Parts: sequence; structure tokens; C-alpha cells
Amino acid sequence: MKVKQDIVLRPRFKLSLDQSAEKLLAAFKAASDPSGFITTQVDAHVFIKIPKARQQYWSPQLDLVINPLDNKTSEIRGLFGPSSTVWTLFMFLHFIVAVLFLSCGVWAYFNYALDESIALPIALMLLMVLAWFSLYFIGRMGKATGRGQMLELHKFMWEVINQD
Repeated sequence: MKVKQDIVLRPRFKLSLDQSAEKLLAAFKAASDPSGFITTQVDAHVFIKIPKARQQYWSPQLDLVINPLDNKTSEIRGLFGPSSTVWTLFMFLHFIVAVLFLSCGVWAYFNYALDESIALPIALMLLMVLAWFSLYFIGRMGKATGRGQMLELHKFMWEVINQD
């Protein structure tokens, strides 16, 4: 698998295939795997997850959208990422850090306008920048932890696509 997106925490890919979307969706619906990947399908969306027995906190899942290009070709758009619960928590923490950063900036502006010390709000703003970098590197560590499982999901996807 070729993923050149070093900064991206949730890698994406796009494939064009010489198979109809209906055939691909049927293949994913009928997919059975001895390692027990959990495959869920809603319309043109296919979600492939690691089985509960092997899941870790940072276990990835693969979200696929299968779009028809014409009667005989289709396009798959894929997204690797953590479970929606983990991703929501992660984004919530980013939001909290951003709100605190902006609040400290307003506090620093008011203190500056009132000729009071701005040392504490500026120090807290710097702390929020450090918190943001920490969240980023924690996300990178989580991505590295789940890399093996991400490759397993990718391999399973190709096995289903190439069943013929």
C-alpha cells in the first residue's frame, strides 16, 4: 500500500476499477474472512472493522464509498481512521484546546487594554499550543500503533475486490 501522506492522521485513497459498483457492493456484502473482519454496508458505503477480540484503543477501520462511473467501471474512495468514538473524542479535545487558546487571547487583550499584566494569559496560550502539538503527536503514535491492522484491512479489501 502506498500512502505518502505523512502529516495526515486519516489517510485517504481513490481507486478506479473495471468492475461495476453493484458487483463490488455484492462482493463486500457476501465477504467472509477467517480472521473475522466485520463488514457493514449502508447503500454505497462499506465499513470494514477489526473484530472485537483483536480491537485495541487505536484500532483502525476502513470506510469505503463505491461510486459507479458507468455500467462497467467504478471508483472506490477509501478512508482509514480510528473508530468514530475515538475520532470524536480526539476532535473534541482539539476543539477545547482551540477555545481555551482564543479565550486566553481575549483575556490577554483585555489585560493589555487595562494596563495589567499579560504574562499569565500569554503563558496559558503557549501551554495550549503545547497541548495542541501533544494531541498531534499522540494521534501520530496511535496511527503508528494501528498500522499493522491498517495493512490487514487493506489486504482484505483487495482480496474481496479480486475474488474473481
